[in-house]
Amino acid sequence: MSRLLDKIISAFSHSKTDARSRTKARKGNESAASNETTQKEQKAEEVVVEEKQIQCANDQETALDDNCGSELDQYDYHLPERLIAQSPRSVRDHARMMVVDRQTGKISHALVRDILNYLRPEDAIVLNNTKVLPARLMGRRANTNGRWEGLFLDHDEHDFWEIMSKTRGKLRQGELIELLLPGGGGERFLRVVGHTAEKTLIVRPELEEGETTYSFLERVGWTPIPPYIRGGIMTPSDRDDYQTVYAKEPGAVAAPTAGLHFTKELLEQIEALGVAICPVTLHVGAGTFKPITATKLAEHHMHSEFASISEDVVRTIEDRKARGGRVVAIGTTSVRTLESASNARPDGTIDSSGNNDLKLRPFAGQTDLFIRPPYRFKTVDVMFTNFHLPKSTLIILTRAFGGDELIKRAYQEAIAEDYRFYSYGDSMLIL
Repeated sequence: MSRLLDKIISAFSHSKTDARSRTKARKGNESAASNETTQKEQKAEEVVVEEKQIQCANDQETALDDNCGSELDQYDYHLPERLIAQSPRSVRDHARMMVVDRQTGKISHALVRDILNYLRPEDAIVLNNTKVLPARLMGRRANTNGRWEGLFLDHDEHDFWEIMSKTRGKLRQGELIELLLPGGGGERFLRVVGHTAEKTLIVRPELEEGETTYSFLERVGWTPIPPYIRGGIMTPSDRDDYQTVYAKEPGAVAAPTAGLHFTKELLEQIEALGVAICPVTLHVGAGTFKPITATKLAEHHMHSEFASISEDVVRTIEDRKARGGRVVAIGTTSVRTLESASNARPDGTIDSSGNNDLKLRPFAGQTDLFIRPPYRFKTVDVMFTNFHLPKSTLIILTRAFGGDELIKRAYQEAIAEDYRFYSYGDSMLIL
């Protein structure tokens, strides 16, 4: 919470600075109105600024052209739009599952429910139990009636919220935002506190007596499904569909989508096999949607997310490993949690290379681990995952784990075999 508190203090500071700037600008304009020479100088300065803006735009275009031959292009592929799943399978574990064997290079096809055939009693399966918040917010600016959209990111114990905000013009301190409720009815408001240095917005919800941030969000928030699913427009069924059956810890703004394939019945069958089921938590943040813009992967700064793994889970994994079992990570978020905890230094920082003598340990903190070649995996032995967007950190992680050429071939075969892609799509088991 201290990180958010710093942002709130910064937001107040920015608001005061903005007010001083506006006052100074107003006085300057009054003086200029009475001074023709000053007006001419200002116009001349505007021309110079405009020329600099044009040059800046040209420089950005040049940078984009230079990026055409970047490392990132190696992770691009063409996907027919018809293969982007717009809704999940009617039965979660009836989704297709491509099985990729790293030792033999063989690719085969099954259903998610067939994962039982690939598990061993001594294995440990690791699930991310984060719970997706109804984090998408829609409404209007109360004083202008202008359209407004937001995405809840974080909150503190005093119910200050940090959100991403989209509207025309700049929201001012004290301004009210009236929210559009998914179920209709009722007037609920957010009051603007200020802006952070990262251009996010600090607001405070007008809560009723006994209401909490999470209960308020349940009333006013919309499920934050990705824009490639129905243009990001939620349907009532998304409340359940875009949530794992084992979701427990609220905090994510996007689902750990590999876990969407599992039913309670399938998990019971896995446990009956003797496999240990180990929960970890990683709250998927808005940064998961952030595109990579760096020309070199080493220059990309990964977004930070909260992750945790308990001492009990660490002990279970160590026990299963000692018995010859494998760690089967369900989704890239479970992979990042396990590998973060396997590379955490005593001070809580993370060695992103994986080339160290550190061991898996209990962990609770922020991770910005960007798994990319030539990363050395230390804990994860098997990965179950969905098919990911081109040029994303997720496809880079998957290819780092599965082997570059093998996973490229697997994606080509998935397209040829009409697999369904992305959040509500089919899956891949990498052995």
